[in-house]
Amino acid sequence: MPTAAVIGSQWGDEGKGKVIDYLAARADMVVRAQGGNNAGHTVVIDGKKYALQLIPSGVLRPGTVNIIAGGVVFDAAGFFGEIARFEEDGIDTSRIYVSDRAHLVLPYHKELDRLIEESKGAQGLGTTKKGIGPCYTDKAARTGLRVCDMLRPDAFREKLAARTAAANEQIVKLYGGEPLDVAKVVDEYAGYAERLAPRVRDTGVLVHEAIRSGKKVLFEGAQGTMLDLDNGTYPYVTSSHPVSGGFTIGAGVGPAAIGEVVGIVKAYTTRVGAGPFVTELTDATGDLIRERGHEFGTVTGRPRRCGWFDGVVVRYSVRLNGTTGIALMLLDVLDAFDEIALCTHYSHNGDTIEHFPADLELLAACEPVYKKLPGWKTDISGCTRYDELPAEAKAYVEAIEEISGVPVKIVSVGPNRAQTIVRSEIL
Repeated sequence: MPTAAVIGSQWGDEGKGKVIDYLAARADMVVRAQGGNNAGHTVVIDGKKYALQLIPSGVLRPGTVNIIAGGVVFDAAGFFGEIARFEEDGIDTSRIYVSDRAHLVLPYHKELDRLIEESKGAQGLGTTKKGIGPCYTDKAARTGLRVCDMLRPDAFREKLAARTAAANEQIVKLYGGEPLDVAKVVDEYAGYAERLAPRVRDTGVLVHEAIRSGKKVLFEGAQGTMLDLDNGTYPYVTSSHPVSGGFTIGAGVGPAAIGEVVGIVKAYTTRVGAGPFVTELTDATGDLIRERGHEFGTVTGRPRRCGWFDGVVVRYSVRLNGTTGIALMLLDVLDAFDEIALCTHYSHNGDTIEHFPADLELLAACEPVYKKLPGWKTDISGCTRYDELPAEAKAYVEAIEEISGVPVKIVSVGPNRAQTIVRSEIL
């Protein structure tokens, strides 16, 4: 089956955008199935950087159909802002379609997100304040508004006014905030509804028919496995399911629709926000990784926490996602090190921990057990074939294969499309 899912195997920010862009050259359709514009993909083409938040990365490939599916929480303001930026660069956006089942991120979600996070003080989760959590809360509480509601203008105005007024009660009485201007919100989003209508589709049907007709379909992940609501480092997680199983639900197709699962793995480990991080480096080594990897959030600009490769996390991700192959990213960042460490398992009070634990107190008390390898101390960014890599770099790649249990099919040695070594074709 010519379908593949691209998932983040760590805490997100692994470089999914580049791989998705590369695979989109072979795909007829790219599907974004979960999350919202709290995630970002960065793609570099001919030296120009494109930061995508809500729109699938296939937009950068002429002729590719791009789907924002029903599992996505849809920020109309953010969407049209992205559209404007692409059109300014002469990029065709006519093949972007939005599910009529997608839930709407609305101004009161963003305001509640900000107020809730601020009310927690030092105990905050480090959210992007994009309104994602409150939107998913409304979805689960069955009080949300969906894209299909926008297609009935009078009813949409009435529903949006009522929901904004109800949210104002929370904003003012629970958090001491300022109420939103209901009429202003309604007028703004009625305008978005009119502009969005030509793009609205039953995208589950589009995806199903594309697969059934033998077209190449790429499922694009946002965030990372360790941010999964059920399986991640709860409560330091997102509000959706950025794992392969979540993609099929969000896209509106069955689990057999995904053929290959490509796990995007950074050659080291990073995360943004709070929560235990066993291999974190809070010294000059961590600072050097951050500097060389330009480790700052695409959406927030926040500096990412950096550490050595964590094999316990990646093995866990492989199991959860049914990963069939790894795309190893940012290997060139490690060019500068005399010695490189890979965590093979954890140690806790003398016990060996092979599997990622649910208990965050236990996790915080774990110590990494490292396998150390010599660095290659040379610039690999110009390598175009695997056999051109230094022996030490190949040994590092093969150690990751041994630790994870799956083959490394792609090796990235720089941000540009051309800096991609393909060991085994996907799609």
